[in-house]
Amino acid sequence: MQTLDLDQLRSFLAVCETSSFTRAADAVAKTQSAVSMQIKKLEETIGKQLFIREKRCVSLSVDGARLVPYARDLVEKSSEALAAFDETALRGNVYLGTADDYAERFLPPILAGFSQSNPLVEVSVVCENTSGLSKRVKSGELDMAVITHNEVRAHSELIRTEPLQWVTSPGHIVHLQRPLPLALGSPQCIWRKQALEALTRSGVRHRMLYSSYSATVLGAAVMSGLAVAVLPESAVRPGMRVLGEKEGFPELSECQIGLLRGSRDKSDVTEALARHIRQSLNSMGNFDMSYINQVMDPFNSTGPDRPNFAYQQKAH
Repeated sequence: MQTLDLDQLRSFLAVCETSSFTRAADAVAKTQSAVSMQIKKLEETIGKQLFIREKRCVSLSVDGARLVPYARDLVEKSSEALAAFDETALRGNVYLGTADDYAERFLPPILAGFSQSNPLVEVSVVCENTSGLSKRVKSGELDMAVITHNEVRAHSELIRTEPLQWVTSPGHIVHLQRPLPLALGSPQCIWRKQALEALTRSGVRHRMLYSSYSATVLGAAVMSGLAVAVLPESAVRPGMRVLGEKEGFPELSECQIGLLRGSRDKSDVTEALARHIRQSLNSMGNFDMSYINQVMDPFNSTGPDRPNFAYQQKAH
């Protein structure tokens, strides 16, 4: 009877979370060739291809995605069992906030990786807009928050940058309408201000149709073909089309993502989570937007084993 090797599963999860064999090797303290060999052996054990390997990216296959929850459960249970008998293991609670724009893409790898390393720590998460999170951190309700970096309003630590993208529905021509219907953040949103200023400079007539701090609400307006929105690269979802200069949309500045720390006591637990967040967001690299545009083209058949997203591997 075959069994699954926990060390191989750890390497498998590291590749899932970093989308890079090189970064995964750093995360599990092995060489890249060792990680590649472990994945090959795991694929032989399971009898399925777990990753789609392309020149610039590594992404999960359908079978690889099926394995993820089982792998996480096995690794977490193993870590919990060992931690239960380890008197030095971190224990306690930590309160984390994250802006709605980043929650879906960033929370899974952050929470999964932290839980594997610190199974006895309970993490409480609040999703809100940057303004609300800043107030919660300042009042002591939260230990830290992943927010949109803005030195003027909140002195967060810059931990990641990525492009802002104009997005629309691929099945509609709303981006050709004038005035251009927009779905943007609340009046305090710096992306909203930047988008409106860029359109005005370019002479594009526009009107505000939907306004919300929720990325889910803005995404719904886009997917319905009702408006064009501005989202950070990592928040672009399947079914959205990225617009650029060839469609008449001006280039936007980079989105800056920060880690805001509060005045609560900085315990070993909070320091460990802050360190893990920095490492997780840094290891993600950047999205290959040409690949994303390809899989979001409604006239392009990507096949059943195509993943929705892929990351570029960072240069080393």
